[in-house]
Amino acid sequence: MNSALTENQRLLALREQHVPRGIATAHPVVAARAQGAELWDVDGKRYLDFVGGIGVLNVGHNHPKVVEAVRRQVGEISHASFQVVAYENYIQVAARLNKLIGGDAHYKSVLFTSGAEAVENAVKIARGYTNRTAVISFRGGFHGRTLLGVTLTGMSQPYKQNFGPFPAEIYHATYPNAYRGVSSDDALAELDELFATDVAPDRVAAIIIEPVQGDGGFLAAPKEFLQALRARCTQHGIVLILDEIQAGFGRTGTMFGFQHADIQPDLVTVAKSLAGGMPLSGVVGRAEIMDAPTPGGLGGTYGGNAVACAAALAVLDLFEEQDLLAQGETLAAQLHDGLLALQKRYPRIGDVRGLGFMQAIEMIADDAARSPDAALAQKVIDEARNAGLLVIKCGVHRNVVRFLAPLVTTPEQVAEALQMLDKALAAC
Repeated sequence: MNSALTENQRLLALREQHVPRGIATAHPVVAARAQGAELWDVDGKRYLDFVGGIGVLNVGHNHPKVVEAVRRQVGEISHASFQVVAYENYIQVAARLNKLIGGDAHYKSVLFTSGAEAVENAVKIARGYTNRTAVISFRGGFHGRTLLGVTLTGMSQPYKQNFGPFPAEIYHATYPNAYRGVSSDDALAELDELFATDVAPDRVAAIIIEPVQGDGGFLAAPKEFLQALRARCTQHGIVLILDEIQAGFGRTGTMFGFQHADIQPDLVTVAKSLAGGMPLSGVVGRAEIMDAPTPGGLGGTYGGNAVACAAALAVLDLFEEQDLLAQGETLAAQLHDGLLALQKRYPRIGDVRGLGFMQAIEMIADDAARSPDAALAQKVIDEARNAGLLVIKCGVHRNVVRFLAPLVTTPEQVAEALQMLDKALAAC
């Protein structure tokens, strides 16, 4: 190995040799340590991390309370599998999720490992309850990389590639997009047309939707759209699944994104920021729906791992003790105002949007059609990294730069990040 290589370069060369190209890494950076909203690479360079493990670290990197909870749990029991013996913290996590999502209604929770696993099981539960097969998701939605997950996902590349044939009875509807002129009424009319031409509503087991599309470009579903979906699902006996994997746990200013619309879902999928970086996901839903699968129909060896559950309880405690929702809203206003100010100076920022501290900018070409400019978005991302800020892209056309900073980011760090982004935009 060339001794002139930096430690980053040396390790990335090993990555190229030993790790398949199918798992992309957004930045040529090898992390060594992190704390809060900051990350240092193996060469000692410091970054502001406005990716947060792709929306996983709402309480920040290595929060001391999460670290302590993990250390304590490892010393007691690290794994037993809930399908073999029960343990208390799994039950506690379930109880707290049920209360947070269901309120006083009777809800139940089952825990898994990844977001995709939660989505797959939510579909199983809905099909088991309704004895129907069809599922409707939305164009631009993202629901995981498993075979069913990519089928539900409303983007062709890079997710579907040549991985088919895909599971049957999955239909895609239009998601509202005000910037591109698609209103709630437009999207609802297309959904009704889908019912009339492709699949009758009495054959639909579930409709699954993100309250804010994550990988699809940080598009927030309007309140009236989610309320209309709730009404149609109730009318036709369809299970309404809210995918809160990226939008949940304070990211949008409320604990869950659906709460902005004053609706109550039948099932909710959770993951990402639930456990502060530990792999944990779940499906939370109405008890009569959750109890539809018979014993043995749900599970997974690592699902609801004891260490991950301990981390989740610490995360939920932090939301109660530190008023992270209010803190996130203050930071959201600062970031949003800063992005709007940059938009005035850089007209290639076509749109600034988001909900709460889930913000994004859409990069466009210099033409009348406001054509998506993926190359420009990538340049902004690369220049931001050079300035010391980590961000990633999203959107169907990969022309949206998204910001997923932890809710424990300081106002000074938000201001610094905006300065770094300004420098990146100027360089582009």
